[in-house]
Amino acid sequence: MHPKTRKILEIFEEINKIPRCSKHEERLSLWLQEWGRSRGFEVKTDAVKNVLIKVPATPGYENSPGIVLQGHMDMVCEKSKDSKHDFYRDPIRCVYDGDWLKGDETSIGADNGIALAIGMALSEAGKNREIEHPPLELLFTVDEETGLTGAMGLEKGFVEGRTLLNMDSEDEGLFLVGCAGGKNSRITLPLEWESFEYGKECRFGLFKLMVEGLEGGHSGVEIHRQRANAIQLFARVYSGLREKVGKQCVSLVLLSGGTTHNAIPYFTDAFLALDRAKFEQAEKLVSEFGTTFRSEYAKTDPELVLSFREVENGVVFENSGGKVTRKEVTPNLVFSTGTEEKLLKLLLALPHGVYRLSDRIPGLVETSNNLATVRTGENEITIITNQRSSVMSRLAEITGKVEAAAKLAGAAVVQEADYPAWEPNLESVLLSKCRQVYLQTFEKEPGIEVVHAGLECGVIGSKYEGMEIISLGPTIRDPHSPAERIFIPSIERVWIFLVNLLKSYR
Repeated sequence: MHPKTRKILEIFEEINKIPRCSKHEERLSLWLQEWGRSRGFEVKTDAVKNVLIKVPATPGYENSPGIVLQGHMDMVCEKSKDSKHDFYRDPIRCVYDGDWLKGDETSIGADNGIALAIGMALSEAGKNREIEHPPLELLFTVDEETGLTGAMGLEKGFVEGRTLLNMDSEDEGLFLVGCAGGKNSRITLPLEWESFEYGKECRFGLFKLMVEGLEGGHSGVEIHRQRANAIQLFARVYSGLREKVGKQCVSLVLLSGGTTHNAIPYFTDAFLALDRAKFEQAEKLVSEFGTTFRSEYAKTDPELVLSFREVENGVVFENSGGKVTRKEVTPNLVFSTGTEEKLLKLLLALPHGVYRLSDRIPGLVETSNNLATVRTGENEITIITNQRSSVMSRLAEITGKVEAAAKLAGAAVVQEADYPAWEPNLESVLLSKCRQVYLQTFEKEPGIEVVHAGLECGVIGSKYEGMEIISLGPTIRDPHSPAERIFIPSIERVWIFLVNLLKSYR
């Protein structure tokens, strides 16, 4: 392992000792400030706890243009259903598996903790005169994953440099030069309850239907993989149950699916009141749906599982941003028939997946929607969808379709977390320099792409006039999921490239 890769990973493991789920980065913000001051660097923060660490140029680079190295502090906190990990108290355990680094049944936070570690290692190396570089600003933002609110909160004059290296990309050797804009739709469907007798001594029992084992993944960069959506699969199964066993023989008691707006939902839990006399028929039907789904998604979700069994108590643990909430079923109450019909029609009607491919850049997903989460409240069912597009008019179009489907079902809709697209500039001086340095360093051309995900680049670029931006980073797979992992050799290549790029600014 390259000695600087080892140093970067040591810093990354220190970062992973500090809880940093989105909107809970306070401790990490303070730790970063202390890290900068202890090394003699100028440090400042702002009202939303973004951190800026100013690193002086090495000798001979004092008059070079300032470079901003940027990453975000927060992470998507996901874990396997059996994990006991508490993201708000426990350090994340790093597991080395050959050339890969992963978590212990949790997301590891390489998105985007590795960016912080690389920036800090570069600064220390410059201070120790191991590398040469222009004036650097380490810009570490908060709350990127739940709406880019850290970048949104940046104030005029907080950053001086006009060359930004965003390190939130996930494929080494690929430079991102544009990204999608996006917004969330919060759909609220009124929930009407009906009294209903079910339990041990009743004709009707409480049953649990689970859709699990799906791949999930990032709702932007992996939406084109056409992976299964657990909420949609549930809707298909339950619609079939109501049709085959009879609406009078089965009722919903509680529904919970997905974890966060920017992750494809990989599981859904539902509790049903079912006539025990219909159990064998229902079990057979669920098994048939399972066979159908495994055939449909054999390539994308080979571990897909449907399970159906009677239970004595109904409890789900809802994970949102690493915070787990325990929720019990409401005794002897079920969804009204009218509520069920509206809910199922809505879940089946809401778009999910790729909506439109770009007609300018081959292979680019231009517009998509992620049917992300569903939750049962006391008097309402809440559904979150996440729309993305690199064309803002198309973003309005797909958002309008989501809103129309919701309103036809009698639901209310509120739009949240709106952020702009980052339109590519293929003529930028920064891009030209990065391509030249990469070619000289590795004797191959880098890839140039626009990504179907929200990056802070668009927000930062809109706040600071004249900012040239490029996004890069080491190779990360399955971000926003318990399978998240980082390819260790790619860290060395990013390090070597950045050292050569910074040196080229004399």
